[in-house]
Amino acid sequence: MRLALHTICLVFLLSSCKTPEARKPVNIKSGSFINESINRNKELAAKEEAIIQKIITEDTIHKYITSETGFWYFYTKKDTISNITPKFGDKVTFNYNITDLKGNIIYTKQELDTITYRIDKEELFLGLREGLKLMKQGEMVTFLFPSYQAYGYYGDDHKIGTNIPLITEVTLNTITKESTTEN
Repeated sequence: MRLALHTICLVFLLSSCKTPEARKPVNIKSGSFINESINRNKELAAKEEAIIQKIITEDTIHKYITSETGFWYFYTKKDTISNITPKFGDKVTFNYNITDLKGNIIYTKQELDTITYRIDKEELFLGLREGLKLMKQGEMVTFLFPSYQAYGYYGDDHKIGTNIPLITEVTLNTITKESTTEN
């Protein structure tokens, strides 16, 4: 009886000591969510750009320029003499307001006050960050930003909602070049 018990235990121990086998995943992700998201974003961008193009076409007063990064702008006041634009780290002061594409005021210049900003070293929405780099001191520019260049999907948690394209009128007051030597 003892021998039979030992034999059973030995067989049980030997059979339980097998190497683990890899399991197949329960869910196989096909990437369809990502592809659907990409398609939705492309459709949204095309729709916003069509609205902006309609605004540009109907505005016979201003000459619009297309930026390399995907927004449009025109000069209200242009400096044709200076060639100094802000670069990485330069400190700028500016005023701006924000409206939606229908001209409804979202933020006034008074609400936003004068902003002091270090180029590419501080937080600012993408389109305005890139737009400031195109300006010279004293210039006034109106930018038309699709939502992906503005506050995008998240908005600003206050007055700007999800996927809102914006018109922003900016006055660049000063440019102070970044000091090359640190004290």
